[in-house]
Amino acid sequence: MQTEITAPKKLKTGAVGGKYRKKRELPLHLMLLPGLVLVIIFSYIPMIGVTIAFQNFIPLKGLFGNQDWVGFGNFKYVFSMPNIWQVIWNTLFIAIMKIVMGLIVPITFALLLNEIRNVLFKRVMQTVIYFPYFLSWIILGGILVDILSPSGGIVNSFLGIFGIKPIYFLGENSWFPYTMVASDVWKTFGFNTVIYLAAITSIDPSLYEAAAVDGAGRWKQTWHVTLPGMHMIIVLLMVLSLGSVLDAGFDQIFNLYSPQVYESGDIVDTMVYRMGLLQAQFGPSTAVGLLKSFVSFILISISYLTAYRLFNYRLF
Repeated sequence: MQTEITAPKKLKTGAVGGKYRKKRELPLHLMLLPGLVLVIIFSYIPMIGVTIAFQNFIPLKGLFGNQDWVGFGNFKYVFSMPNIWQVIWNTLFIAIMKIVMGLIVPITFALLLNEIRNVLFKRVMQTVIYFPYFLSWIILGGILVDILSPSGGIVNSFLGIFGIKPIYFLGENSWFPYTMVASDVWKTFGFNTVIYLAAITSIDPSLYEAAAVDGAGRWKQTWHVTLPGMHMIIVLLMVLSLGSVLDAGFDQIFNLYSPQVYESGDIVDTMVYRMGLLQAQFGPSTAVGLLKSFVSFILISISYLTAYRLFNYRLF
């Protein structure tokens, strides 16, 4: 009995294939629709308010009222403020320190966790370090105020055992920026550690076997196999973090700073908050926000181009 061998069906091409593909992808587009609507409402429509940066804005006249245009006057006013360069320095210093430590600490911790063979202990450690990520800075701010208090705080009580005088971590300009960096790393490194652990698990085990056959120990396997296998996700997180160089963390600093640490802790976002909402200087505060967004856009573009040129990595 002979069996008929039929040729495989050809994929639909041309106009018919295009209609078929659009019909098949329609549910995916419908899934994206709610998110797209939210982005338009909360991200694009508010961009109309950017015009305030070039106006002597008076709220009673309304956003579309007959406002007085001042051109770049608000920008000149902002850069003539006596503390503006100190604020910019504080922002860059805190943000860059967060980016650097936010790469080093989770990578190191992920490599250490990868060496643990006790599965139960490994999972418990992942849960413990991941938990602070889910807490808001309102909650963590209260916790940090208690444990860092110079009178009765856990940290200062521990330092007192060694004869070290109490340190006002949240009230001294010399300590405040480093406290912000350390507390931010404590909150976020668990999330990034999980990402790096996922990258490590995707590495081909045969590479480790080949390295062991060649006489490589655990350290050399980590250096020549694990880290190269993680480099793509490291580049991705580095690229995404470079765009936030001017974002030193408003939520964190706003809940922890005070006027006595403005010299080292005041950043662009907190300055904009005080100018815009407390002092009603809407034009200058909008100008600062617009300038920050423009610089962040340039930095994101540069970091994306650098990742593509050096690592042949594409986000899209």
